[in-house]
Amino acid sequence: MNLPGGRWRLAIPVVLLGVAVGMVWWRGPDWHAVGHAFSAVKWPWVVAAIGLNLVSVVARALCWNTVIKQAMPKSRPGFPLVFSAFCVGLFANVVIPGRVGEFARVAVLVRRLPRRQRAWGTLIGSVIAHRMFDLLPVTALVIWVVVAASLPQWAVTSIVAVLAISFAVLAFVVLAARRHQTNVREELALSKFRNLIAQARVGVGIMRAPLPAATAAAFQSLGWLCQLFAVWTAMRAFDIHQHLEVAGVVLVLMNVATIFPLWPGNVGLLQAAIALPLRQYGVRYAKGFAFGLGLQAIEASVGVGIGLVFLAREGLSLATLREMPTEDPDAEPPARGFEPERARVPG
Repeated sequence: MNLPGGRWRLAIPVVLLGVAVGMVWWRGPDWHAVGHAFSAVKWPWVVAAIGLNLVSVVARALCWNTVIKQAMPKSRPGFPLVFSAFCVGLFANVVIPGRVGEFARVAVLVRRLPRRQRAWGTLIGSVIAHRMFDLLPVTALVIWVVVAASLPQWAVTSIVAVLAISFAVLAFVVLAARRHQTNVREELALSKFRNLIAQARVGVGIMRAPLPAATAAAFQSLGWLCQLFAVWTAMRAFDIHQHLEVAGVVLVLMNVATIFPLWPGNVGLLQAAIALPLRQYGVRYAKGFAFGLGLQAIEASVGVGIGLVFLAREGLSLATLREMPTEDPDAEPPARGFEPERARVPG
């Protein structure tokens, strides 16, 4: 039986999510104890955790804005538009499997910029560079957690593999940025695909600029630090009184559990990945599972909440968002929401 209108693509995540829900219900925790854990939540700590997550989002958006400023010294989007696109991307990553948000945030910006085809490639490169700035805080976090606390063997193996791949990609990005030549006429003579690759190299150009790169790294590190304290604050909300390094363990594990998004949020898998290691710190499995649900809800409330606001601001819908990463980048967009051309300031 063929599902019309491409709906078959929606069937796979729905089936996977159904299987996940069934497994969680069958092999899950004591749901009465989970309900009791939620009834005892201290809401002022929840509000504090949401606030810290919001600050983390702003810091990460500032990092991406720094990358874009280096890649697009003229006719670049202003920070309000960059923040709007970043929040739409967060929303897409929460509700759509497959990290679609990374492309959606580029698509939101491209709609508002002139020379859409050139902007598309450059902004894709900026997203790659932005993700590369995760490596410094993530590596520091992993080293600190391994020294101060303990991680399950599966988590250590996964982290080592991901970090090895990430550093290999970083090396490739740095080499690509150094090889970039700014001869625009030669780039225009390239084929469409090669021109897209050339513009992506422009997007990672921040890797050749030490001061902007350090600024971007500082913003991204601040974002991770705020998220670490948000996890610790959320633990307090669920009456889990542990040291900050335990919050670091949770932060590492939740990122490992969401590396490959099998269904929206990897609900169930994420909670088990958090609750099982917390047992060695005296936290009952049901309470740890409830904390995992609450922590994911806190983070999703920020991503979904502000994402919906900016999705409406851009005049978009969820259905439009699903198709945006495949839009034709050659069409002429309405050019608004970007800064006028100006001379580039050295440094």
